Parts: sequence; structure tokens; C-alpha cells
Amino acid sequence: MAVIILPDAQAQLLSLQDYMLKSWSQSDWLKAEDEIFEKLEKIDAGQFNGTVIHELASVGIQDFKNAYTSHHKIVYKRFGKDTFVYLIASHKQDFPTLLSKIILGR
Repeated sequence: MAVIILPDAQAQLLSLQDYMLKSWSQSDWLKAEDEIFEKLEKIDAGQFNGTVIHELASVGIQDFKNAYTSHHKIVYKRFGKDTFVYLIASHKQDFPTLLSKIILGR
């Protein structure tokens, strides 16, 4: 089992880090980052199963899932035993726009 954070999600994570380090303290960022990686570990180990994304389910796509932390939303998809992370966004970001850019290629 492995967690693969795709390039767009990696860029989003770095952008979130920059934002949070400018707006919050380093300890707040480290706590938020720990939450993200702890959630991903639980997903990958099968201890947590996220929810279907309504925007995608409405058009028949049900294999992408949401997972939430206190400050972030994670979009992932399982392929066999591996977890692929497509999106890591702040709850304050425009999720439908990010979703369409990352998942639907718009």
C-alpha cells in the first residue's frame, strides 16, 4: 500500500504551506500538516473511507472520495491497494473550481 500525492496536489500542499506560514504560526502549520498525513495514513490502511463527491456523483463518477481535516479537504481515489491524492485544498478555497481544474482537466 502506498500514498501517491500527484504533482498538482503537491503544488497545492506547498501553496497551502506558504499561505499558512504567512498567516498563522509554524506550529499551526505543522499541526495542520500532521492532520493531513494522519488522515492519508488512515485512508491508505483502510481505517477510513471518505465520502463520494456530490459534484462528481451527479454526473455518474463515484470513485473519487472526500476526506476532511479541521482545515483542509482531500480528494483521492484508490487503485488497488494504492491511494492517489488529486487535491488538497483549504476549506476556504473555491472547491468546485479547483475540482474541475484538477479532476476534469478544465
